[in-house]
Amino acid sequence: MIGYTMVGTNDLNRAKAFYDPLFEMMGLSPCYEDEQVVSWGDRHDETVPRFFSCHPYDGNPASVGNGAMTTFRVPTATSVDALYEIAIAGGGRDEGRPGFRPERYGDKFYVAYVRDPDGNKLAFACYDGRSTP
Repeated sequence: MIGYTMVGTNDLNRAKAFYDPLFEMMGLSPCYEDEQVVSWGDRHDETVPRFFSCHPYDGNPASVGNGAMTTFRVPTATSVDALYEIAIAGGGRDEGRPGFRPERYGDKFYVAYVRDPDGNKLAFACYDGRSTP
């Protein structure tokens, strides 16, 4: 259903440095880059949704929408933990430490929330965090 997601940045080099290690851990690689935009996904499979970070095309500064979030589904709770730590070490801000959220999402949903250096909200989620790899 989703072809790609795009978030704005005011510093493309900073965004690339933040997202490169996250996508590397998820097994995704840079697909395209120029002075306006950088994207990650699977270069060999265009059916895999891509993620873009870019300077807004209208020339105005990037701004964050309240309530907007991109969630990356990963296979294990351990992956959620690792991605959270990578994001925080890379300049991200905590919006919700890794853990289960049974009161809202059931007893298997394991998730962490962060904001990238531009303030875009991200989540790393495992839908069956109680299973073992």
